[in-house]
Amino acid sequence: MILDWIQNYWDALVMMTAEMAPYLLLGFFIAGLLRVFAPRSLYSKHLAPRNMKSVVKAAAIGIPLPLCSCGVIPTAVGLRKEGASHGACASFLIATPQTGVDSIAATYSLMGLPFAIVRPLAALFTAMFGGWLVNRYALQDEKLSAESAKTSEHVDEGCECGHQHGHDCCHEHEHEHEHEHGCSCAHNHDEAHAESFVGRMKDALSYAFVEMMQDVGKWLIIGLLIAALITVAVPNEWLATLHDYKLLNMLIVLAIAIPMYICATGSIPIAVSLMAKGLTPGAALVLLMAGPAVNSASILVIGKVFGKRTLWLYILSIVIGAVFFGLGIDYLLPQDWFAVQSAIADTNCAHGLSVMDWIWIALLIILLLNAFWQAHHGHGCSCCHDHDHAHERSEALPLTGERGEGLLYKISGMTCNHCKANVERAIRGVEGVEEVTVDLASGTATVTGNHDAEALIDRVKSYGYEASKA
Repeated sequence: MILDWIQNYWDALVMMTAEMAPYLLLGFFIAGLLRVFAPRSLYSKHLAPRNMKSVVKAAAIGIPLPLCSCGVIPTAVGLRKEGASHGACASFLIATPQTGVDSIAATYSLMGLPFAIVRPLAALFTAMFGGWLVNRYALQDEKLSAESAKTSEHVDEGCECGHQHGHDCCHEHEHEHEHEHGCSCAHNHDEAHAESFVGRMKDALSYAFVEMMQDVGKWLIIGLLIAALITVAVPNEWLATLHDYKLLNMLIVLAIAIPMYICATGSIPIAVSLMAKGLTPGAALVLLMAGPAVNSASILVIGKVFGKRTLWLYILSIVIGAVFFGLGIDYLLPQDWFAVQSAIADTNCAHGLSVMDWIWIALLIILLLNAFWQAHHGHGCSCCHDHDHAHERSEALPLTGERGEGLLYKISGMTCNHCKANVERAIRGVEGVEEVTVDLASGTATVTGNHDAEALIDRVKSYGYEASKA
């Protein structure tokens, strides 16, 4: 009995992994290309007007970006700093965590083309609705978000090239490689490497298959393990009895999804397994929308950085949008469009996987292991090597006089490489900071240079994180 259960669990896990692997890897690769090759102007140039046009553009820009709900908040602060309107930032905050090219590809692999189309469309219209609400009903919060953005601006001192940061080469170079959501390397790259196609492709591959996998990999594995457990352990009749109560399905899912964190990709296998047990397709869409976009951590930070009224309108728009599109799927669209693929529901099909299926599984596992290994023993970002060597050289030199020894700060709220990158960027903007090393695993930052500790703590807090002297 136990052996049969284990075998069924293994078959379900392998089957879902095989279905997702090729599309997931393709999505990661496209995300890497977007990060390196998409012009920086796409992320802030057209978002300044306080109108629906900027709100729509912000939503459209956010949908393909592979950012989690924690990484998107500092990115939105960066857009606000560059002049994006309050409503456009809210639209970006709503749309971005729900999707991403990687999760769209994975949605297609496990849930089919209709779900892969409806999911980004629902994110787009929900974000437009939320942005409109914020522009109309959160006027008093605009001052708060503007002040948060202002405190995150770079100071004019500290640039090695000596220009002002408003239009300097360092500022442009930094964002060219960050796009406000990636590596925060403010140090100089080799120009030939940065401008060459081969060099940029290396950066794209490093971001796609190292940094992104470090961020998404843990949640993807957790999602697959939970999905396989649901497939073999939850009796079919449990959710089948609630199938006719469609709105109740959605309210139950909302009650579970809103406080917990689950990424856009990791939510997919869980939704598929619940659908196989009787959850309605509309309720599954609610999980895919609310789970990645709203969680207790993002609720606290958005309320602090963008204002309480903006927070409530943010949550309201996601809940209304998720339920609206969920009911539309359940009542207006053909249900066979959203049926769980028989191959996924039937775990015995795992025995019939092709050689190519196993190759994709092996490749995904190898890349995940490499990403996790580099997170603990290597460097998650290829563009950081020069900086790390420079940091090693600086450590070899004695720090005396006003420079003093490196100070250790405790940083809370970092959950991924995007968080680490934004904390590094925040600290480097503090006057007097010469070197900074942020360790994601321990939640600490080591800072050298004669700087104001309180100014550093305030600046990190302006990015949505908590900081204190260790």
